[in-house]
Amino acid sequence: MNYQSLREQVCQINKDIVKAGLVVLTFGNASGADRQAGVMAIKPSGVDYDALTPDDIVVLSLADGKVLAGNKRPSSDTATHLHLYQNFPNVGGIVHTHSVQATAWAQAHREIPCFGTTHADHCHGPVPVTRPLTAAEIKGDYELNTGKVIVERFTKRKLNPDHVPGVLVAGHAPFVWGPTPAKALENAIAFEAMAEMATLTLAIRPSTKPIPRVLLDKHFLRKHGPKAYYGQQ
Repeated sequence: MNYQSLREQVCQINKDIVKAGLVVLTFGNASGADRQAGVMAIKPSGVDYDALTPDDIVVLSLADGKVLAGNKRPSSDTATHLHLYQNFPNVGGIVHTHSVQATAWAQAHREIPCFGTTHADHCHGPVPVTRPLTAAEIKGDYELNTGKVIVERFTKRKLNPDHVPGVLVAGHAPFVWGPTPAKALENAIAFEAMAEMATLTLAIRPSTKPIPRVLLDKHFLRKHGPKAYYGQQ
């Protein structure tokens, strides 16, 4: 198999995260998964986005991370993406950037509270932040351990990754996902906006509290889930 369609899709999403203003230099990567084929595709490490072509995209096995197509070294964050695909079965695309606003919250080790309905439309609760990695985790299999602390956070908090489609890795940056690479990009754009709005909200009124649960539920569930009624069928 040449996985051409998946490689083209993932190549375009990587270019689109730059167009969306989420990436500086090469600080970011996007991946996509074909669950039926049992593979994921991801940007190669350190390749300039302007020069990126579908043939540069690296395809790996979802089961063991073995490279199946592509002659370049995959992104250094591949192990993190792979671990998320292996543990979040409905995820079909992942976007990792160092976008300024969301990364600032990650560097502050603070989750992003849900202060308003814009946030609630995209995320069913605050954007969680992981615990810091230990020295042993950093010196060991760092990228895999980054994936593990993300999954740990969702497991301990009993969060649904389909309803909370992203996380801040403490001291690092956001990882955002969705059922497709295109949806992961949309969520990454939304998360950056949510982070900026939260920063401005606290600057204007530091004592602001999150919106009531009833309003959070209303806005999230009218867009997501079996009783959603926003948009066209």
